[in-house]
Amino acid sequence: MNSNIAEIDAARPLDELTATVQALCDEVESSRAKTAVVLRLVGAGENRQWPGDVSVSAVNRWERAVRRLEKLDAITVAVAAESCAGPALDLLLATDFRIGATGLRLVLPVNDGHFWPGMALYRLVRHLGAQRARQIVMWGADITLGRAVGLGLIDEVGDGIEEALATATALTGRLSNRETALRRQLIAEAVSAEYDEALGLHLAACDRELRRLRAAAGAGRTESPEPTDEASAAVVADTAPQLTGAVA
Repeated sequence: MNSNIAEIDAARPLDELTATVQALCDEVESSRAKTAVVLRLVGAGENRQWPGDVSVSAVNRWERAVRRLEKLDAITVAVAAESCAGPALDLLLATDFRIGATGLRLVLPVNDGHFWPGMALYRLVRHLGAQRARQIVMWGADITLGRAVGLGLIDEVGDGIEEALATATALTGRLSNRETALRRQLIAEAVSAEYDEALGLHLAACDRELRRLRAAAGAGRTESPEPTDEASAAVVADTAPQLTGAVA
């Protein structure tokens, strides 16, 4: 397994941060090996004001870079310490597994008393639900480590990069890069998709998984084709209407 370890200094200018994340994604996407990405988030400090005096085009480029990281066909692990604010908080919320060091505080992005309406707000709602996110966004203060663990925003408490590497190794050993991305997509879409709409997506994923398991079981005897999205889509097209009707 390859581990791409990147230190993200949240104190750097927005355009520089965007370029750093894009370069990391380029590196991961060009690798053919099973890969994990470990982000060490530093430099956030106590500054709540984010993103500063920048253009909306610069904000758009940043949000697209974070989304690209979020959709990588690789396990992503973030390690945060002390204060996690601004771009560090954006990246933390976009990763698969989040480790917080002792004393960590999640510092909410506030400008002139108002929560910054970027995609961190969207991810908080996806992670916590509208009610809890409303409490944090409208009335909340900083989120302590204990509360972050209770809310599920931090998955593990640890004080070093070694914990992150161990976690990345364990998680990557369980799932291939493509299978990681598929399951992440199913989790995300389950929040808003209607049952009948979700059924087709899950059937495609089940068909792909059955093909993968058959290929793995027969690897020592005969060669089996790798699962393809096209084949799974064809199966869903044939069976989804029948199953939907049966459920109804």
